Amino acid sequence: MTTPRMMQIGRDDPAAIQAEAAAELIAGLSATPARVSPKYFYDALGARLFAAITALPEYYPTRTEASIFARELASMAEALGPAHTLVDLGAGNCEKAARLFAAFQVRRYVAVDIAAAYLRESLTDLQRQHPAIEMLGIGLDFSTSLVLPAAAGQGPRMLFYPGSSIGNFAPDEAAAFLRQAHAACQGGSLLIGVDLVKPVDVLERAYDDALGVTAAFNRNLLRHLNALAGTNFDIADWRHVAFFNRDASRIEMHLEALRTVAVRWPGGERRFAAGERIHTENSCKWRIEDFAALLVDAGFRQPRCWTDERGWFAVFAAHAGEDLAPPSALSASRRG
Repeated sequence: MTTPRMMQIGRDDPAAIQAEAAAELIAGLSATPARVSPKYFYDALGARLFAAITALPEYYPTRTEASIFARELASMAEALGPAHTLVDLGAGNCEKAARLFAAFQVRRYVAVDIAAAYLRESLTDLQRQHPAIEMLGIGLDFSTSLVLPAAAGQGPRMLFYPGSSIGNFAPDEAAAFLRQAHAACQGGSLLIGVDLVKPVDVLERAYDDALGVTAAFNRNLLRHLNALAGTNFDIADWRHVAFFNRDASRIEMHLEALRTVAVRWPGGERRFAAGERIHTENSCKWRIEDFAALLVDAGFRQPRCWTDERGWFAVFAAHAGEDLAPPSALSASRRG
């Protein structure tokens, strides 16, 4: 059996990686207002809590996107053509990408994730199931820079970015990310999941569920900060807050101090007043025409999208190479 290759982009010394993370976290906690990147949600417990979130009745994105792929995968493959090199951004357990292998005639699979150790395990299992596909795992935090090594393959690539993670980027950040994605495609294509604007009550329930799983997911971030940055957060001092910011068209998640607390770390501290918040996540919600325009501005051609019957979620496909036909209006499919 072919063994999947692994490579780390950037620092690979655990102590150096933790020191870099600690410095980033302390800078965010010291800012006004305080902030923490959502990439730090995913320690081992955080990953399990997010998996539980995706099973909640209130959390529609995962199952809605899955239903679109189940129904429209053949149409997507027809629109984009074969993708002999598939680059999976934020691969995690690699399950979503694996469902594309046959439809897109994948010969090389490149899985990219910040969690390299977890990725290695996932790829090893997947390689047993697909021994004929060349597999490469890349440990990379692409939230700041998406530049793939030559080992990811020469020639056209299809970049796959499911799950509406693009929503974690503010619009200007999303535009910059998509420009980098366009370059990384090397004339290939992009397949990306995008959460759409919908009734506010639906959005807010999805990020503040009745069981409190999302609240636990958000508050668990404080445990991770204690481990990474040596802070002394007490989870009991903080509550989960989530709401839809209409002006910015995004869900915001925060942690709010229930009382005045002093948060300390090696060499410093910050006092938080009761009611003061740490901003932990944005999840931007898009309109179809606005996201299509963002793709075109980034250099992509012929954007097409598929939605569920309620129009809650969309999967966009677009070419990164030269136009294959004269420009036309956005093609969208919605079925019940």
